[in-house]
Amino acid sequence: MTATGAGARDGGRARPKGEALAVLRLLAQLGADRGPVVLTSGELGSRLGMSQQAADRHLVSLERRGLVSRAMAQRRQRLELTAAGLDLLRGEYHAYRRIFEGPSRLTFDGTVASGLGEGRYYLSQPGYVVQFSERLGYAPYPGTLNVRVGAAGLAQVALVGHWTGIRIDGFQASGRTFGGATCFSARLNGHACHLIHPDRTHYRDVVEFVAAGCLRDALGVRDGDLVRVELEEA
Repeated sequence: MTATGAGARDGGRARPKGEALAVLRLLAQLGADRGPVVLTSGELGSRLGMSQQAADRHLVSLERRGLVSRAMAQRRQRLELTAAGLDLLRGEYHAYRRIFEGPSRLTFDGTVASGLGEGRYYLSQPGYVVQFSERLGYAPYPGTLNVRVGAAGLAQVALVGHWTGIRIDGFQASGRTFGGATCFSARLNGHACHLIHPDRTHYRDVVEFVAAGCLRDALGVRDGDLVRVELEEA
């Protein structure tokens, strides 16, 4: 959990819909998710049943949003999806996958690690305590258990950004803005808890867990001990 100066807020760019999303999808189908594809706005529009002007307008908008990169190649354009564009399509894929296949589940291993000691401070804030109590059904122990994961685990954790979870809203208190987070049902070595996925975090290879009691004591673990992580979408 993190806090920022007063007036700051979490947020993201607007997601493209309709025809703009169809442009992204077609570019991926043509291979722009793996490297540049070369075509004109007219060719793109013809494939999508829209005018050249409309196709070009969508490309300009997608480039402005950082979802597509464009460069001229003679009379055509070299078009490639950015990392943000790919991530957006992954989100669309997951939304449809959930409709037809149900909630997702993940399992991976990690090692217990010490954090910066900030969890106790943030989880003691009334604005968080009230929400956790109402939405998770318990007031969490004032402190998170940090689990460090490797590259394979990180790739899986990144997927939860597209999951449906339990929302904890950000709030302002004492002139500070405390960031929001999303929680997901989890088990550590079979012990029920929740993964907390802050909107903003200092950690790149660490995920945080909360529970009603002290997870270190409940699991009998110390720094460096291996734990099995199981996650489930809400």
